[in-house]
Amino acid sequence: MYDKVLTLSRLDQAQARIEAMAREMAADGDGVPLAPAVDKAMDLARELLRILLDAEGKPYEADADLLQLWKVLVKGEPHWNTIRDNCRELVYYHNCLDLGREDALPPHPRKMIVHTLRHLYLYLRSHCEQSPEETA
Repeated sequence: MYDKVLTLSRLDQAQARIEAMAREMAADGDGVPLAPAVDKAMDLARELLRILLDAEGKPYEADADLLQLWKVLVKGEPHWNTIRDNCRELVYYHNCLDLGREDALPPHPRKMIVHTLRHLYLYLRSHCEQSPEETA
């Protein structure tokens, strides 16, 4: 059992930060430095996964990276494979930038970051909304 209202509220707070990031990128376009934007996106994605892990009572390491969090979330619940590629995409962007291979990124990486975060949020929120579990 978990507090569905609290979980939805926490997800919506994270979504507000995603939309703030989207507005910043729309206003500044390619002027937003990509590496900090990817780092911020990975932080937001980790936050989204931690919210669901907390709701499901699955323990995780405080310093776990995005894919480690996803592995904890997916264990025993294969439907979470749906968001695996979103998590991997953000890691790919991060790795490309670390290796100096910005040329290997898609044509509009800033837009793709926001789309990826929105997909994560929408999937997690939909799962939470449809879950029959609520606090007694």
